[in-house]
Amino acid sequence: MKAIRSRRVMVATAVALALTPLSACGGSPQDAGSTAGSTGTDPSSFTILTANENKALPATLDALAKGACSAENAALPIEHQKVAQADVVQKVTLLAGQGALPAHFIAGTAMVRPDGDLGKGSLVLDYKEALEKLGAGEQLLPAAAATVENVYGGMVSLPYQYNVEGIWYNKQIFAANGIEEPKTWDELKEAHAKLAQAGVMPMTQAGAAGWPLTRLMGMYIFRNVGPDAMKDVRDGKAKLTDPKYVAGAKALAELASSGALGEGFSTRDADTSTNLFLTGKAAMTYDGSWLLSSINDPKRNTIGDTNIGFMAFPAVEGGSGSIDQFAANAGAVMAMSPKQFGPKVGEWLKCISENYGAQALKDSGTISGFKVNEDVKELPVMTSQIQEKITGLKDPVLWFEALLDPKSNSLASTNVSLLTTGQMSAEDYMSALQKSVDAAR
Repeated sequence: MKAIRSRRVMVATAVALALTPLSACGGSPQDAGSTAGSTGTDPSSFTILTANENKALPATLDALAKGACSAENAALPIEHQKVAQADVVQKVTLLAGQGALPAHFIAGTAMVRPDGDLGKGSLVLDYKEALEKLGAGEQLLPAAAATVENVYGGMVSLPYQYNVEGIWYNKQIFAANGIEEPKTWDELKEAHAKLAQAGVMPMTQAGAAGWPLTRLMGMYIFRNVGPDAMKDVRDGKAKLTDPKYVAGAKALAELASSGALGEGFSTRDADTSTNLFLTGKAAMTYDGSWLLSSINDPKRNTIGDTNIGFMAFPAVEGGSGSIDQFAANAGAVMAMSPKQFGPKVGEWLKCISENYGAQALKDSGTISGFKVNEDVKELPVMTSQIQEKITGLKDPVLWFEALLDPKSNSLASTNVSLLTTGQMSAEDYMSALQKSVDAAR
């Protein structure tokens, strides 16, 4: 209880600081110039707080500082701060309470939503408004912007990573068994049966983590109920115990009991699952475009990138969803402080938005939610294909847990092993999850 009270005090302090007139903080935006879009006072450096585990983002921003954004870096030098991923919420809460949030910072998902600690305190910048005023409103891919707004309730994070999810498959295994890309759930089950009969593991999933299994269930629900399925649950317009939602849990349980996921799937870790697919021991895996880093690694990928296909989760007969709707996410939250959003920070934001997409592709083959404003040559085959798909993506859906509260999110992953190993019925699984959702309201 003491920890909870302390956190509330710090957040209250942060809100009070957010409402303090800028003139009391050492000057006004006009003192530093008149760059469009600036609302705060520039700090002494462009300080960026990122997770220790994220090596790519700081490296790419440093490359911009030496290249395309060298003028912005000369005016306001880049400076990095680090925090362990597990300590992000605690660290950011502390900084907010001290009125010491850096110019650009990682944050927890719930913190930046309108009803979150930072959202309620007006401590996160509205990127949509800021970029439009900077004349860079078109630099975010529409699908990426839509995903950020759907997850966080506003444009409060930059999509440094943008991942699309789908089914990766082995073209040679498909061809050898006379299988075309399944377009419906029934066709997918038929493909699974044919592959199993041929002695091939149909699909590998990292069941130990929980979410690789709930992703399958979630996509079935989106195809069956429609793209607003989980928004309706969040808003109280539908319940997870409704028949069409329970059908998703049943479909996943039936998939597991059929043997389509292979033996030991519930305790399989991510590395093992990836290796099963990239060494040709499994014909398919449902995963995100973050898998590209392993696909592009010849030490891990022994089947070759030209032998890999990527397809949408199939349609469900009679469902209201569309096979054209891919699940997508925009990586960890990276917010900006309105208090420190002065003209020089604004110039940094504009430069990042115009150049990050190409820089990330060149440096590490990382796909982002920014437009790529120059021709990047010699991209790996699958990276190029996924980049094209993301650029043309419309109406993405969220992943199953995206709008769940933290406790319900955890419960979904914990109980899914019971569901898929026959220890819990689909009805009981959804009933327990709905009770958790209701308790969090």
